[in-house]
Amino acid sequence: MTPPARPRAAVVGSMNTDLVVRCVHLPRPGETVLGEDVVRLPGGKGANQAAALARLGLDTSMVACVGDDELGRWLGGSLEALGVDTSLVQRSVRLTGTAFITVDEAGENEIVVAPGANADLRLDAVDLEGFDVVLAQMEVSAEVIDELARRTSSLVLNVAPARAVAAATLSRCAVVIANELEAKSLALDGLAHCVVTRGARGAVHYSFGDVVAEAAPPVVEVVDTVGAGDVFCAAYAARFALNDDPVRALRFAVTAGALATTALGAQGSLPTTKEVDTWLERAS
Repeated sequence: MTPPARPRAAVVGSMNTDLVVRCVHLPRPGETVLGEDVVRLPGGKGANQAAALARLGLDTSMVACVGDDELGRWLGGSLEALGVDTSLVQRSVRLTGTAFITVDEAGENEIVVAPGANADLRLDAVDLEGFDVVLAQMEVSAEVIDELARRTSSLVLNVAPARAVAAATLSRCAVVIANELEAKSLALDGLAHCVVTRGARGAVHYSFGDVVAEAAPPVVEVVDTVGAGDVFCAAYAARFALNDDPVRALRFAVTAGALATTALGAQGSLPTTKEVDTWLERAS
């Protein structure tokens, strides 16, 4: 018997190199402080979400733009190692996007992001047909987001980092995902499906302003919350591709997001579908 085809997902978004340095305290204006060795990690909300989708078992393609440099090749290799198809990743004369992250001993951080090649992403030659879900975030140009909303009916848009989005664009999205702060700028009563994440309190699914589902995450030993939101978005998109109802999709996503906090780094702990299902079975 031929096994059923895996759902196909396209992630349209950023690919960045995260350069992280820890120090005793964050520098004040004009101050120089000594830090520990620089740690280089794969990042970018798009790459994080693509990695999470692949780990959840979806046939995942990354649509992004990196520089024709060593960092771009390294980022592509890190996604390929997780099973992500990078054949749709474009190249730019600009340098690959880079995030410069300083973290003090209390865990506070300062981040400067140089988008670089991410700003050059174009969709002219990208065929979006055949994907069961298209997941995007706001670390690419507004033109790319608007075009996605026009060209596909399966767009799950994570409106992070917060930026103004045309109401017409939002209304074309299959699902909009926002955190509580980002949701304050949205007209929920005008969105067919909007999922609002609430950190440790879980998430709520609204349909034209009415609550249709709520879910709380499991209790886990939290190590690092970086990237948990990206895993949530990927997990929700995965269940959307499988036509899950809002209640099941939300429970799956909050559980996946919680499990993502149990290791360091944005791509440090990427749960599988089996792992999420195991936690859900324990809770039932």
